[in-house]
Amino acid sequence: MTFMRGMSTINLWADDLRAATRWYSELLGVEPYFSSEAAGRGPGYVEYRIGDYQHELGIIDRRFAPPGIATSRGGAVVYWHVDDVAGALSRLLAQGAELLDGVTERGPGFVTASVIDPFGNVLGVMFNRHYLDVLGARDAAR
Repeated sequence: MTFMRGMSTINLWADDLRAATRWYSELLGVEPYFSSEAAGRGPGYVEYRIGDYQHELGIIDRRFAPPGIATSRGGAVVYWHVDDVAGALSRLLAQGAELLDGVTERGPGFVTASVIDPFGNVLGVMFNRHYLDVLGARDAAR
C-alpha cells in the first residue's frame, strides 16, 4: 500500500468567507459544490471540485483555524497544473492577487509561478510535464 496516495483536499483560510467564495468562484468559473451553510451547519466552509481529477479545494472561515495556524500570509505552496503559466498568472493578478514568484523555468517541462490571494493564501500554478504524462497514461488505459 502506498503511504501517500494523492492529494485529497487543499484547505485555504479566509477572514471574509463570502468575499473569498466570490473571488474563487470567479477565478475558477464554477460555484462551490458544497457549503456548510447550505447543508444547515452554519457558515464556515465551502468546497469546490476542480481539475482533471476533481480535487477538492476548500475555503474555511479563519475563525475555525486550529490553534497555532499563522494569521499572516504564507504557508506551503500547492501548485495546480495549468497549460499556460503566464496566462494563468496574468488572470490571477488581474483578479487582485499579489505576485509572489514570477514565471520561472525550473527545468525542461517545468514552469512555475505563485501569488498570494486577497485572503493571504499562497497559490501556485505550474506547467508540469509529469502531470501530463500521468494524465495521458490514465486516459490510454481506459
